Amino acid sequence: MSDLEALKKEVPPFQIFDLIPQYAAQGFVNPEHVDLLKWAGVYPQRPQEDGYLMMRVKVPTAEFSSDTLRVVAGISEDFGRGFLDVTDRQAFQFHWLRIQDVPQIFDRLEPIGLHTKGACGDTVRAVIASPLAGLDAREIIDVRPIAAGMEGTLSGNPDFQDLPRKFKISITATPELEGIHMINDIGFLAHRVDGEVGFDVWVGGGLGALAHLAKRLGVFIKPEEVVEVGRAIAAAYRDHGYRVSRKKSRLKFLIKDIGVEKFREIVETEYLGRRLTDGPAAPVARFGGNDVLGVNPQGDGLNYVVVATTVGRIDPFKARRLADLADHYGKGVLRTTAFQNMMIPHVRSEDVAELTAELEAIDLAPKTTLRGTTIACTGTQFCRLALTETKARTANLVDHIEAKFADLDVPFTINLTGCSNACTRYQVADLGFMGALRGEEEVYNVHLAGSIGQAQRTGDKLKGFVPAVRLNEYTEAVLTDFRNGKLPGESFVEYADRVGHERFAPDAILRPEREVVGA
Repeated sequence: MSDLEALKKEVPPFQIFDLIPQYAAQGFVNPEHVDLLKWAGVYPQRPQEDGYLMMRVKVPTAEFSSDTLRVVAGISEDFGRGFLDVTDRQAFQFHWLRIQDVPQIFDRLEPIGLHTKGACGDTVRAVIASPLAGLDAREIIDVRPIAAGMEGTLSGNPDFQDLPRKFKISITATPELEGIHMINDIGFLAHRVDGEVGFDVWVGGGLGALAHLAKRLGVFIKPEEVVEVGRAIAAAYRDHGYRVSRKKSRLKFLIKDIGVEKFREIVETEYLGRRLTDGPAAPVARFGGNDVLGVNPQGDGLNYVVVATTVGRIDPFKARRLADLADHYGKGVLRTTAFQNMMIPHVRSEDVAELTAELEAIDLAPKTTLRGTTIACTGTQFCRLALTETKARTANLVDHIEAKFADLDVPFTINLTGCSNACTRYQVADLGFMGALRGEEEVYNVHLAGSIGQAQRTGDKLKGFVPAVRLNEYTEAVLTDFRNGKLPGESFVEYADRVGHERFAPDAILRPEREVVGA
């Protein structure tokens, strides 16, 4: 049993919410309980000895009001030195917090319907709800009520405060546009079978150092069954998941060992008391969600506008300005996406050009190119586990390449993470960069042509590495090769398979430094 497993048995993890006021009053956290802060969405920030904290805040159903965003901006400004991130699980993230500030932040979050229960820790994390729910003309059913039910049932529930590891859920009703289910512990995809609306269920997805894509449970369940089935699967994982080694305690390892058929049998016999209806697979998203960018038509004749944040980082000024624009051009609501972007729905077609101009003025234009399909984790700026810098480096990369490749006719994904933990999904990107150290030099391993879309596979780890100082050079060379050699409409996955992955090995792309100097 790991130290954290022992601690969870000694102190029920959600009890941390009762302890935080005590720690805030004394100005420091009991060192033995630091790991329990995760259940309240709070981590020590790098360097840990300075005592500053970072905090993730769940956004139930991914939807919130403009006034809510103003409160979030105020928290960032008053307590977090103006740092505000949108994560790839649709959450907000603050930095530079002190334990003394946390109760006040909770007091500000509660009235606006946001919370941190289970935003981190070995429990049910943020339930990803399709940001297109209730909007896109192609959706099967509005999943927001189901996502709210799942969130209300599992999030912060003491029955699920002690899972073997973290547990992630996604729900979508536009499966031909979104593939995020492939990397979640449970993914629910709405589709129609013989005219009836139901859900295809996928289980056991997860990345980290050992990546596994989800597998179909082989069922077709009714909308009213989704929360019950989600609870049953989480309970089966709680009771049967591995706890000896934290490196092998995710649901993906249990399913790998016993098989999805046996896992389904456990869920049905021990937790549901009935057999689920068999069913076919839902449609597949060709690009795994990255084709949902820019301006898109809603079913009611209005439009939703996806705002590319640049690696998820905004600031209080931009947040307040977005809130104002949502009031003026929409209906005072916004959404977060699983790609570190934001969205303003309910925009009239005649207002799109004016809104776009307003967004361009604050460098948040609804770009449909690389800025909207590139994500990066927190990196060494704040994260204790990261080996390389990420946010600023990736933002610089986007600035370097975006205008040069604005003519690409298909989305191209770049995911960069500062270590092997895959917080930004490097294994399932067209170009996935994993940070590492070579001596004291920051470098990136390359994972090529992964996809949570049509290909449904993890990327091919290439030989060699890219020095951090040559990241822009390497990425530009790959994109240039792709643009010059691709067929119309051909994805990078299709192109890389056609020409061979070894073509993109760092050593094949980057000439030795001495040749560059002497060129």
